[in-house]
Amino acid sequence: MKDGLYKTVRFNNPAYIGDPINVVKIFNEKGADEIVLLDIAATKENIQINFKKLSEIAGEAFMPMAYGGGIATYKDAQRTFDCGFEKVIINSAAEKNPSLITKIAKTYGSQSAVLSMDVKRDLFGRYRVYTRGGTKNTGLPPVEYAKKMELTGAGEIFLNAIHKDGTWNGYDIEIIKQVSKAVNIPVIASGGASGMDDFKKAIIDGGASAVAAASMFVYQKKGKGVLITFPTEELIL
Repeated sequence: MKDGLYKTVRFNNPAYIGDPINVVKIFNEKGADEIVLLDIAATKENIQINFKKLSEIAGEAFMPMAYGGGIATYKDAQRTFDCGFEKVIINSAAEKNPSLITKIAKTYGSQSAVLSMDVKRDLFGRYRVYTRGGTKNTGLPPVEYAKKMELTGAGEIFLNAIHKDGTWNGYDIEIIKQVSKAVNIPVIASGGASGMDDFKKAIIDGGASAVAAASMFVYQKKGKGVLITFPTEELIL
């Protein structure tokens, strides 16, 4: 994990946001429902998980937290839970070793085992699953992969459209719709949100069970400076 919180655009060009502990404290005050912390460079760059830092971050959080990035073994997952995280998010390791999801789900419950599925369109317009921080095209169709991971015990799917990440131009409703219809577990849509209308479209039109966003919560607006914020309960309702 890099020393700090960063935000990417299409999984590239990481921009420094600030100290993660300070950011968590602000989200505490803003009343965020849940925080998802992802280190997309961990597996790609073979970076060891900084469990000490994870413990410090989780120790400041008043809301549930999920962590993903570099979790390759059951022991990695155990240590993440021991740090105070309620959920572990598995990406590259799930594709190589689906039984890891099964083991975590059997021990901690399926709600604690989250599949992170990064998707992107190929040159022919087909959606494909990517791993290793969005650098490896597995060639797998997302719907087929999602169904397989549901059977292994995954309790949620964190669906991130790489081509939408950090762009502020809305979620990829089509892939959300495809995956949500194919499985019976919650699908959390991520990538591209710029406002409440995008949230509504992902849930109402796409069928997502929940939505996640980053840029709109850490920047004033597109192209502007850092400003940690979160919509009020009235706006969400």
